[in-house]
Amino acid sequence: MPPASGAFGKAGLEKKLTMNSDRREDESVPTRRSVLKGAAWGASALGLGALFGDLVCRSVFGKGAGGVISSLAAGEAPARSSGAKLVWQIDPHKCTQCGNCATYCVLSPSAVKCVHAFAMCGYCQLCTGYFEPDPNALTTAAENTLCPYDAIKRTFVEDPYYEYTIDESLCIGCAKCVAGCAAFGNGSLYLQVRHDRCVQCNECAIAAACPADAFRRIPADEAHDFGYILKDKEPND
Repeated sequence: MPPASGAFGKAGLEKKLTMNSDRREDESVPTRRSVLKGAAWGASALGLGALFGDLVCRSVFGKGAGGVISSLAAGEAPARSSGAKLVWQIDPHKCTQCGNCATYCVLSPSAVKCVHAFAMCGYCQLCTGYFEPDPNALTTAAENTLCPYDAIKRTFVEDPYYEYTIDESLCIGCAKCVAGCAAFGNGSLYLQVRHDRCVQCNECAIAAACPADAFRRIPADEAHDFGYILKDKEPND
């Protein structure tokens, strides 16, 4: 006999349609797994967007997104990079002598060295960048001097003037002399990245740790003195 196609076939079709409808309703309700998966995708997209934005800022302005935001917050327009070779430099007008330059550089000793702007120096007999705050005597004895590596050399000029020079091969960039000179002197001692030592990391470890955002990249062929930011120049000269 042929199968009954009437009530049985209709009932079977209605049951199948009902099951399909229920399945679609179940699929339309978000599960915990689907919510977490969507959140993970969203976080990944935001992270990639932030990374891309930082890379764009470094490519266009020579510094990361944080540096660009800091410049805008200070009312400064970030300068566009010229596309020339970029080198890391310290803005001596922003440097706070925190000591990170000596410890965060991938090189040992650091590529950051103390530099002396002789035009600003007072050639003081009692140099607060050279001597301890309360020296026993104004002599070159180790117990009287500030530098832990004897990197500053003191030479008599004429009474009462003395010249102070930096032996960069001994300097570790600790900034103790810079802090002393800035506190009581003319501020002629400052820190700077030396091109003959710096390996120009794409992501400078010192720049990332700098609390004052004093590190930035500048075009090597357009800056003040062959890629150096000088202390005796105004920041925008």
